[in-house]
Amino acid sequence: MNGSPMTSAPIIFGSTDGSEEIARAELYGLLAQLWLAPPDEALLQQFRVAVTEAPQSGGWLEAPWHDLVAALRNTSVENAAAEHAALFQSVGKPEIFAYASYHLTGFLNEKPLAQLRNDLAALGLTRDAGTLETEDHVSYLFEVMRYLIAGDDLAVCNLEQQRRFFRAHLQTWVDALCEATLAHPRADTWRAVAAFTREFILVETQGFDLLES
Repeated sequence: MNGSPMTSAPIIFGSTDGSEEIARAELYGLLAQLWLAPPDEALLQQFRVAVTEAPQSGGWLEAPWHDLVAALRNTSVENAAAEHAALFQSVGKPEIFAYASYHLTGFLNEKPLAQLRNDLAALGLTRDAGTLETEDHVSYLFEVMRYLIAGDDLAVCNLEQQRRFFRAHLQTWVDALCEATLAHPRADTWRAVAAFTREFILVETQGFDLLES
């Protein structure tokens, strides 16, 4: 995985007061929302007036978080919608694919998607029939992580399930998605989204590394 070595401790999973777990779940939810669709006015307004502190003060995420906040404060609903469409939507081939199968195999709807569906079924999770995107879209995978962190079913929503799902279905390819977005000349707001996502995934990776050490 690309990225600089961390200079501060990663998020400690399973913190006593649960605050870091809540922060992790909320970040996964936010990133799922931003990768799926452009922000609406309500979300942009939240960033303009309320979101100022980094998820971990003094930590590795602080700088990319401030950059993300600045990017969302400096865009508009119209500009964000136009950028998202230019990058991720197309009648033909999108500029950037946000699907695991594409980044792992070069094609859509390949073996990684079938493996993912088997793992989702084992977790008791299914795709909403009204959802246009396949399950290997990054937003869907982030939502699964949010559920595994914040859900009430402790048989499913626990650190071991998080670790397995993250290792199998996110760590393997999200960095490639972020790099493709960072390199695209039309990326502006999503350059900040990609930069924060890349560092967040790095923090999560190192957190799971600590669990296994």
